[in-house]
Amino acid sequence: MNNPNVKINSVQILSNDWYTLKKVNFDYKTLDGNIQNQSREVYDRGNGAVVLLYNEENKTIVLTRQFRMPTYLNDNTDGMMIEAPAGLLDDDNPQDCIIREIEEETGYRVEKVEKVFESYTSPGAVTEILHFFMACYTPAMKVSKGGGKEEEHEDIEVVEMPFEKALQMIHSGEIRDAKTIMLLLYAKAYDLC
Repeated sequence: MNNPNVKINSVQILSNDWYTLKKVNFDYKTLDGNIQNQSREVYDRGNGAVVLLYNEENKTIVLTRQFRMPTYLNDNTDGMMIEAPAGLLDDDNPQDCIIREIEEETGYRVEKVEKVFESYTSPGAVTEILHFFMACYTPAMKVSKGGGKEEEHEDIEVVEMPFEKALQMIHSGEIRDAKTIMLLLYAKAYDLC
């Protein structure tokens, strides 16, 4: 935090339940030299990692399907979302995190993942940086049914499908998760699947 055009005046914690919601008051020097006083609510949920599991030989991918309350409240009829496996870093490095999440959510045990990029998910309100990975899988890597951790109230369905079908599901609106769309389009652009 070393931008000379920003001076933070105050930070107020509005909520510290599941994650932390802060109200930040600051002065910002605009391009024309004027100083504006602004307040923004900032949601800090930590950083995360996400992966697209793909099988080169079969041209398939593994995604998850689970209930997401925020989407339910915003016109997603049943609240179910099809997503790439993901999770918060929880003090791990991104690679260790995503390898753990792959096994917890999908039941596949992979040892090698490739980081392809990172992105702020919603920079106007959320601090999170997501680390994006690709990883190959084979049926022999399946060590459990997956489904997530019960103690974390995860109820995750593992969904294996052809890569081309997943691309079609973006257009049909069946896949509306930004991180998943980003990885699918990345894989398509670089002809990985």
